[in-house]
Amino acid sequence: MGIYRIGQLAKKANVNLETIRYYERRGLLLEPPRNKSGHRQYSIKDLRRTEFIKRTQSLGFSLQEISDLLSLKLEPDKTCADVQQRVKSKLIDIEEKIETLQRMKEVLQRLETNCPGKGPLNECPILETLDK
Repeated sequence: MGIYRIGQLAKKANVNLETIRYYERRGLLLEPPRNKSGHRQYSIKDLRRTEFIKRTQSLGFSLQEISDLLSLKLEPDKTCADVQQRVKSKLIDIEEKIETLQRMKEVLQRLETNCPGKGPLNECPILETLDK
């Protein structure tokens, strides 16, 4: 089937119906034509674009970054290097987040290790450390 109503598109793309509407409001999906009864008519291109958005989101790209990636396709002077640069930037962001999470994990492990797990709450070494 090449024409989908909004609910069909959402189901095929495995997203919520409101997600489709949100993508339209954000300009990630163009507002589709409507049939005589006013129902939106989405194409296979819209399905692929929605799936692209979801896959890209699952890799940590924000909707703004996804919008930027999609707009690159419309600029004839852009190359794969432009996309690669955005991926490199995202990798740097992810590495920074991993380092931050690793530091958080280490602190929490120290807190957990220093707590005997018994005694009154007002003597809890975890709360005492966090209250400093």
